[in-house]
Amino acid sequence: MDPLYDGVVRQAGRQSKYQRDWLRFDAVAGLTTAAVVIPKSMAFAGIAGLPVQAGLYVSLVPMFVYALLGTSRPLSVSSTSTLAILTATELAIVVPGRDPGQLMAAASTLALLVGGILILAGILRLGFLANFISDPVLTGFKAGIGLVIVVDQVPKLLGVHIERGNFFHNVFSTLRQVPEANRATLILAAVMIAILFGMERFFPKTPAPLVAVVLGVAAARFFGLKGFGIALTGHIPAGIPTPALPDLSLVLKLWPGAIGMALMSFTESIAAGRAFAAHNDPPPLPNRELIALGASNLAGSFFQCFPAGGGTSQTAVNSRAGARTQVAALVTVAMALATLLFLSPLISLLPQATLAAVVVVTTFPLLSTAGFRSILEVRRTEFLWALAACAGVVLLGTLRGILVAVAISLLTLFYQANHPLVYAVRRKAGTDVFRPESGDHPEDESIPGLLIVRTEGRMTFASAPRVRHRLRALVEEAHPEVVILECSAIPDFEYTALQDLVEAEEKLREGGIMLWLTALNPEALNVVQRSPLGKALADRMFFNLRDAVTAFEKRERAAQ
Repeated sequence: MDPLYDGVVRQAGRQSKYQRDWLRFDAVAGLTTAAVVIPKSMAFAGIAGLPVQAGLYVSLVPMFVYALLGTSRPLSVSSTSTLAILTATELAIVVPGRDPGQLMAAASTLALLVGGILILAGILRLGFLANFISDPVLTGFKAGIGLVIVVDQVPKLLGVHIERGNFFHNVFSTLRQVPEANRATLILAAVMIAILFGMERFFPKTPAPLVAVVLGVAAARFFGLKGFGIALTGHIPAGIPTPALPDLSLVLKLWPGAIGMALMSFTESIAAGRAFAAHNDPPPLPNRELIALGASNLAGSFFQCFPAGGGTSQTAVNSRAGARTQVAALVTVAMALATLLFLSPLISLLPQATLAAVVVVTTFPLLSTAGFRSILEVRRTEFLWALAACAGVVLLGTLRGILVAVAISLLTLFYQANHPLVYAVRRKAGTDVFRPESGDHPEDESIPGLLIVRTEGRMTFASAPRVRHRLRALVEEAHPEVVILECSAIPDFEYTALQDLVEAEEKLREGGIMLWLTALNPEALNVVQRSPLGKALADRMFFNLRDAVTAFEKRERAAQ
């Protein structure tokens, strides 16, 4: 076993010994998180187009399995808005008739596939794949998801039905149905949204979704809301979910979507786990997280669950409520079980408009412009990538939106690999400090006859042409006798890049210009020494830039 990995595991093992005084913190955190998770899970089931109890099942089985196997202490695993809308997209393709039994079986098949993909990725140690979606791209993707979810829920807030289609079809269909809105449903939805936003604004520690659900049920029971044309949730079977086999006949239709859902489940989960880990917590281990999340989905697939993952908002609640370990998740599981066993008759009275209000308010943070503004303030290019990811979801759909998000992230890497920084370096007057040439430091001095160039990053076949082009432009501008290539920021040379450097040295020498190398890293030095360039530059490689400049100045003085 790798010594570093072994050390992390041993450290995690030492820190995982349960302390008795943690129990009260975990109990409070578990109860608090349950007050948020249970209403949200029911709402997410609505987003997925599934019966409400499917959300409670996800808060039961996957959360229990993750609590036993996961490496992140605060992470709360049930479902997320992203996974719910992705589930809805897949189910609309394979179960167009919307039969509840077929929907549940298809959703279980998705969970089976997602679980299998995550476990396979863990076995193959592919945890690094979480890094293939950058934060700006993920911000844009989630904003697109948020827009899709809100548009999907507006008909429920109005009390109307539309024929579902793409994003713009749904927008225009909803607008056409506005005159037919049920006033009672609209008033209830407006009141619920006001309560949810008001409580989050003035009573942020209160579980607003739970309050909304309780008020909605109470209103339906005591004021007979059904008589006003307000749609209710309807019958919910009491008790724990019965074991059921997924529909394996759908595997070939669902596996492409399951790959995207597995990627999003892992990406969201590892991001939430890292974001809310305490300073003394062992860090989440990506490959073990893949196994834990995969096992959670796999187990859930045999109990009528749709795909699960770690949710940012519920993990934040769990962490801020004082969770010390995954015992807090077990307390949340116990509350979900109690809800299924004893509260099903009451939940059946829940107005659909109340659940839609919970969904909209829960999704609203995804639509915040704060994330986009913070990106724009730092990097305009990455802001455009975020907008492109958002547009990909809205214009192409959620599954293709994932592909757009991944493609943008990969194109970002390719762009950066092809555009390394290459710049001239000058000396700060009166010192041995060298820094990039800049208009902010016009007093920095250039040394007559010497051009110092620095480039950053691994020299590859992709980056070498850009470096060669920039080097030629700098040489034509400076007309030096000697070019020093400062290599401290180059960890290694690929063969193609090294051949380009050999050719560059030959052309410079033909033009009466000498190439010197300085500050080579050990790996880069070994590669250069084994190449023809090493022989050509045997006496022109220096330990650091200061030594190289000193040698040039001595050479100039000797020539005079």
